[in-house]
Amino acid sequence: MESVLQQASLYLAAAVLVVPLALRAGLGSVLGYLAAGILLGPVFGLAGAETTDLQHVAEFGVVMMLFLIGLELEPRVLWAMRHKLIGLGGLQVVGTSGLIAAVLYFAGMDWRGALTVGMLLSLSSTAIVLQSLEEQGLVRGPGGRSAFSVLLTQDLAVIPMLALIPLLALPGAEFAAGTAHETQGSLTIPAMQYLPGWAAALLTLGIVAGIVAGGHFLSRPMFRFVHASRLPEMSTFFSLLLVFGVAFLMELVGLSPALGTFLAGVVLANSEFRHQIEADIKPFKGLLLGLFFMTVGIGIDFQVLMAAPLMVLGLTLALILGKAVVLLAAAIVFRIKGRDRWLFVLALAQGGEFGFLVVSFSRSEGILSDTTGQMVLLVISLSMLFTPLLFILYTYLARRLAATMPKQPADEITEKGRVIIAGMGRFGQVVNRLVRSSGLSTIVLDSDPATIETMRGFGVQSFFGDPSRPELLAAAGLQDAEVLVVAVDDRETANRIVRFARAERPDLHIIARAHDRVHVYELYQAGASDIVREMFDSSVRAGRYVLENMGFTEYEASQLSQAFFQIDRAGVRELAGLWVPGQPVHLNKPYVERAKELSRDLETALIAELDNARPKDRAAE
Repeated sequence: MESVLQQASLYLAAAVLVVPLALRAGLGSVLGYLAAGILLGPVFGLAGAETTDLQHVAEFGVVMMLFLIGLELEPRVLWAMRHKLIGLGGLQVVGTSGLIAAVLYFAGMDWRGALTVGMLLSLSSTAIVLQSLEEQGLVRGPGGRSAFSVLLTQDLAVIPMLALIPLLALPGAEFAAGTAHETQGSLTIPAMQYLPGWAAALLTLGIVAGIVAGGHFLSRPMFRFVHASRLPEMSTFFSLLLVFGVAFLMELVGLSPALGTFLAGVVLANSEFRHQIEADIKPFKGLLLGLFFMTVGIGIDFQVLMAAPLMVLGLTLALILGKAVVLLAAAIVFRIKGRDRWLFVLALAQGGEFGFLVVSFSRSEGILSDTTGQMVLLVISLSMLFTPLLFILYTYLARRLAATMPKQPADEITEKGRVIIAGMGRFGQVVNRLVRSSGLSTIVLDSDPATIETMRGFGVQSFFGDPSRPELLAAAGLQDAEVLVVAVDDRETANRIVRFARAERPDLHIIARAHDRVHVYELYQAGASDIVREMFDSSVRAGRYVLENMGFTEYEASQLSQAFFQIDRAGVRELAGLWVPGQPVHLNKPYVERAKELSRDLETALIAELDNARPKDRAAE
């Protein structure tokens, strides 16, 4: 028990200390977990002999992750991906396997070993790639969806790979089913080996059909039964049972547990309990994935690396480059363009965790020697370690592409209105609807072509272009307009628009949207007439509802909220004169002192307002 507690404390401490530092450095959590594992294992030697067992447990993080992704995909969405699953994914697996196998064969490796290494190196890291895509919000874009399709195809490809490897065994190699089963855990099930081929196929189809039918017909009654107990932990128990049970059934027929749970997630995507399941599973997924990445870092054999560092690094870079070439060709064939193409190429240009399993299985079959297997494992581990750096490279390339892409020319503005609205997000749309519904004409400017097309579809006069460009504002009728509404999202852009408009039209009434108090001060100094904090009005209204439900009458709550609005607005305008650009407000002593005084004055004023709002007889009570 003492050893278990000690090892658990070491793992948790390493993650807590290293991962936040990696996130602050902009390297992502995956690289942080890998670095924590390297510190525990190769650097300080603190990891115990239980690392291998822990890795088998942590691999269920991948299973849970695919289950959660399945929950986000309705069956019709998955069906729409079929061309990428078969075509794009198949092209990547076959192309990468063939390229690596050919290079190794001409380098002198036996064709059986070359083909085996080519197949296992064609697999990418489902865990690292999906985690990185989710962290950066890229999984639902065209590049992210293409990468996800290939990852699913790779997981499917593991099954024929494991079936083919025994057929590639070297002449005279001794095949021990028990050894293979011991090495691979659940990849080879003795019970399935003794069934006739037709019986095994029927059992496989029956279990898959049972998963689909059970998820569709039995999940709802079971969830209602569990929730009737009114014990929150029972929901978590059932969610975990669902994932582990499906994983076990898939292992029973020799299929990938990750694919089985993904299929179960897709079946449950339309269930009303989907969000509850996701909330139950997500914490376990994050914890197990973190442990998995740490065990990968622990497993990197730096002795082999130090013995031949140039060769190992060269092979790792050659793997990344070779896979990138195949992925780039596949992206061109399937017309993945722009930064989505580079995301697709760089995200998948590494080895994967399933490669560890295939290497171990191949060594037990006698296809790969221990030396070759260790080298391949090290190359896979290092390529996975480089994956967060590849995502950083993608971010850099995406920014460069965005800066060099030719911008769509601004529309020629042929209309003018009494009110100019710069920015058509949620804020600007509400303002525009109210003004237009009141019989006034507006001119809408926005830099998003999709937004402009949407507005035109509803009959709104909208023009594409950067509202901060002086010539665009002039063409929209800045010299003749009566009101300018600045509703753009970017605060610096808003400041520039207000500053320019005030310089051109000292008499123009400018209404500007502010993100926070500091932005209010910036807009005030830039020359805005009325400044609206985007969350202020709704927050005051929410506070009014609180008062009404705490015993205040509707009239009292209304008077208090109105008084608060007026007093706070006047106070912000006064504080804007004390604000110093670039100086933190808590270091500005005159600002802090006046803010404290205004806070006390506000409390006094609201008490007086409440006395005036209440009837005299109630106030006397």
